[in-house]
Amino acid sequence: MGEKTDRRLIILAVFALVAVSVVVAVLIASGGGEESGGLAESCQESAVGAPNHLNLDCPDVETPAEGSVAVVDTSKGQFTIALATEEAPLTTASFSYMVDQELYTKTKFHRIVPDFVIQGGDPLGNGTGGPGYSVTEAPPPSTKYTPGVVAMAKAGDEPPGTSGSQFFVVTGAGGESLPAEYALLGEVVEGLDVVGQIGRLGTPSEQPKEPIFIDKITIEER
Repeated sequence: MGEKTDRRLIILAVFALVAVSVVVAVLIASGGGEESGGLAESCQESAVGAPNHLNLDCPDVETPAEGSVAVVDTSKGQFTIALATEEAPLTTASFSYMVDQELYTKTKFHRIVPDFVIQGGDPLGNGTGGPGYSVTEAPPPSTKYTPGVVAMAKAGDEPPGTSGSQFFVVTGAGGESLPAEYALLGEVVEGLDVVGQIGRLGTPSEQPKEPIFIDKITIEER
């Protein structure tokens, strides 16, 4: 009787050990129960032949340090974006990577809608280009696109929070009608007058009255 009991105990112990091993493996694969899904995991490369400029691979980079800003030098002056690193770690990491790759250098604000947005960051300059990959990070449901807010543009049929390289700066009350579907990048904290000046060069056709270039963007820690 005692021998049979011992065997049962040994069998139960083996099963318990196997069960624990499975649970540990699952936890490791999912990040130990913590938030998972880094930039590389959320990134999807564009289909072969899709319009892009640099054909960049999905990046695996860190989120910029808290307090980082993007300084945007344009042909009309300079403005500074405080990056939303806490609310949008993946989006800001991807943006910083593209800045490092000089994707934005000498691109244009190709779309300017009066009292709404100025939009740029397309390496092709016609609204169809991108980096060769996309990242998805839905913004907080409470996100409001008020003047000065900077977010990433996406096509209407793409999931909420999808972004490539194109971004827009809200210049008027029209942005408040947008649903919380555009990945948050940050907010202009310096140079709103420059943004306003660029915004006044828009037309009903959304084509700028004159070419406005992004000379370069730099990421700085403050």
